[in-house]
Amino acid sequence: MVDAKGRNMKCLTFFLMLPESVKSKSSKSSKKGNASGSSKLPPVCYEIITLRSKKKKKMAADIFPTKKPASTTTVQLYQQQNLNNNNTIQNCNWQGLYSTIRERNSVMFNNELMADVHFVVGQPGRTQRLPGHRYVLAVGSSVFHAMFYGELAENKDEIHIPDVEPAAFLAMLKYIYCDEIDLSADTVLATLYAAKKYIVPHLARACVNFLETSLSAKNACVLLSQSCLFEEPELTQRCWEVIDAQAELALRSEGFCDIDAQTLESILQRETLNAKEIVVFEAALSWAEAECQRQELTSSTDNKRKVLGKAMYLIRIPTMALDDFANGAAQSGVLTLNETNDIFLWYTAAKKPELQFVSQPRKGLTPQRCHRFQSCAYRSNQWRYRGRCDSIQFAVDKRVFIAGFGLYGSSCGSAEYSAKIELKRQGVLLGQNLSKYFSDGSSNTFPAWFEYPVQIEPDTFYTASVVLDGNELSYFGQEGMTEVQCGKVTFQFQCSSDSTNGTGVQGGQIPELIFYA
Repeated sequence: MVDAKGRNMKCLTFFLMLPESVKSKSSKSSKKGNASGSSKLPPVCYEIITLRSKKKKKMAADIFPTKKPASTTTVQLYQQQNLNNNNTIQNCNWQGLYSTIRERNSVMFNNELMADVHFVVGQPGRTQRLPGHRYVLAVGSSVFHAMFYGELAENKDEIHIPDVEPAAFLAMLKYIYCDEIDLSADTVLATLYAAKKYIVPHLARACVNFLETSLSAKNACVLLSQSCLFEEPELTQRCWEVIDAQAELALRSEGFCDIDAQTLESILQRETLNAKEIVVFEAALSWAEAECQRQELTSSTDNKRKVLGKAMYLIRIPTMALDDFANGAAQSGVLTLNETNDIFLWYTAAKKPELQFVSQPRKGLTPQRCHRFQSCAYRSNQWRYRGRCDSIQFAVDKRVFIAGFGLYGSSCGSAEYSAKIELKRQGVLLGQNLSKYFSDGSSNTFPAWFEYPVQIEPDTFYTASVVLDGNELSYFGQEGMTEVQCGKVTFQFQCSSDSTNGTGVQGGQIPELIFYA
């Protein structure tokens, strides 16, 4: 490049990078050339030029987008080394294999290279020694920052952490070093504990989201206990929604027996628990048996009553059906003779004795109905049933629990129908039941219930099907809607390929979905 005076402009930076021998040779030949005056080239002037630009600064990966990446074999080798403890990097120029600081930091995950602190994680006998880098950890966690650089920082080379599982600690380190969230059902609770302890809020939020999406009746009681421990009110609310709607499934799950006594009491006193009281009673006895084992007590009726304590009186035994009480609770052995006699008198006597047990039945949940037709009709040749399937697909925008379907009945007077109802997701059967309902000849809908409410996740289409057997002719729906708003829940409908009897979005059977939300 030539300036206004005709001088060659060269990059000083390049000149400074040359070896000393080359610099001296270049300098000597310049002097020689000037002395002889034989060079026809203009004099050289070395200047540092600063380029100013309003463009946003680019990262290395943006500047060299066409740069050939490191070979797959080499990168996989280093990634595999990160999974092993006490690994080393053989390549002296490993930094050049990665184009971003994030990738280079990831290499340091669980790596002995430049490690300036070690953690002995886990309970005695099951510990794992993990390397760390103070600067990276301090950037990722305020707890680590205080531990290494705070006013009360201790300069320890080895830190013992007995209350965190090694797998969970590694999952947290992977997030801090690699900005990657790697969760599994086996370690998510332990990882949430680690994220809470070391104040890594984004990882903690990811753990809660993982738990919410995997929430079901099988694990709702255990997660309820943990959500209270971790002070996660949103997760607690989601757990209650599942427990209330699918109470009998939740109470009969294995996880129910693993909850603590405080969580047991909160469930037993729940007003909206949607379960028969005999199921609540049997679940409490199962928990008591497990608690006896935890306390190394024999599973006698006296010990069961002892570990239940005041929680026993939260079971609303007087609200049971008389048969359930006589054949179940009265013969369980956990009630005293006086309690059994008083409860029998409560059922039969005009003057009822005072009881320590709550005598008011639970309110349970009120089912809601999503009606998808604007009108209904009947004709002399419709709607017929000959073993064919009526089916419709639907989706919701938030989690609900389908308890059953509302179905049309006979248009030719009163009649009884047999209904086989099914609920599927992508061909997988989630719930089914065979029930009967009596139609009084009106255009009203009549409920057909599942044995247990079926959990429905948002933004996924499910298939509702029914095969009816009864009077040949019935009412049918008209003017169907593709979208229906029911309270805070939006339902969307579309036709199903399983429907072989004519039901679709615009008309047919299955006018209502009965649900809890």
